Amino acid sequence: MLGLRRAEDRGKADFGWLDSRHSFSFGDYYDPAFLGFGPLRVINDDRIAPGGGFPTHPHRDMEIVTYVLDGALQHKDSLGTGSVIRAGDVQRMSAGTGIRHSEFNASQSEPVRMLQIWIVPEENGLTPGYEQKTFEAASKRGRLRLLASRGGRDGSIDIRRDVDLYGSILAPRSVLQYELKEGRIGWIQVARGELEANGEVLSEGDGLALARSGPIEFAGAGSGECEFLLFDMAA
Repeated sequence: MLGLRRAEDRGKADFGWLDSRHSFSFGDYYDPAFLGFGPLRVINDDRIAPGGGFPTHPHRDMEIVTYVLDGALQHKDSLGTGSVIRAGDVQRMSAGTGIRHSEFNASQSEPVRMLQIWIVPEENGLTPGYEQKTFEAASKRGRLRLLASRGGRDGSIDIRRDVDLYGSILAPRSVLQYELKEGRIGWIQVARGELEANGEVLSEGDGLALARSGPIEFAGAGSGECEFLLFDMAA
C-alpha cells in the first residue's frame, strides 16, 4: 500500500455552481505528494448545481472518463457529439490532438454528482474520440464489473492505456476477492458508503493506493450499500 487519501484531505474548489473535491493536484490546488498515481492523473468528485456547468473549453492528450452517480449531464463537443450522461452511464472522451467540449447540468431543479477521471494515454497525438455506455446497478451489485479497458473487453469502454477500471456495489458484509497481478498497481476510490479493503475502512470520497501485487479483499462495511471504483494499472 502506497497511501491512504482521506476525503477531508482532498483539494477543494467551490464556485457556487460547482463544488469539487480533488484527489490529486488540479487547477489551483497543488500538493506535491499527490500529483497522480501511475497513469492516473485526476479524480475529481464534482457536484454541479441545477443549470450550472462548464462552458466550452479545450483538452488534448488525455483519456477523460466521466462516471455519473446522480442526475444527468449534458455533453457537447467539437466532434459533433451531443448526449446526456445519466446516473449509471460511463463516458470516455479521448482528447488526443485536441478537442473542445462543454458539460452542463441537464436539469434546472436537480443537482448532478459525477466523478471525472483523467488517465494519461499510451501516446500523444492520437485521434480524438468519444464513447458512452450504460452499466445498470444490477450489473455491478455484488461483483466487480469491468467498465473500461484497453481494447474494450467484455463490453467495457475502450481506453487507450493498459488500465482496467471496475465498478462495484456491495451490500453490508458482502465480500469480494480480487488479485492484483505481478507488475500491476491499483487505486480504490469510494464513491459512496463505507468499504473495507484489506482491513482498511474507507468512507465516501476516500482513496487507497496499492503499490504492490497481491490479493485484495473487499467487504461492505456500513449499514447500507457502498459503491466504489477499482483501477488495475500497469506499473
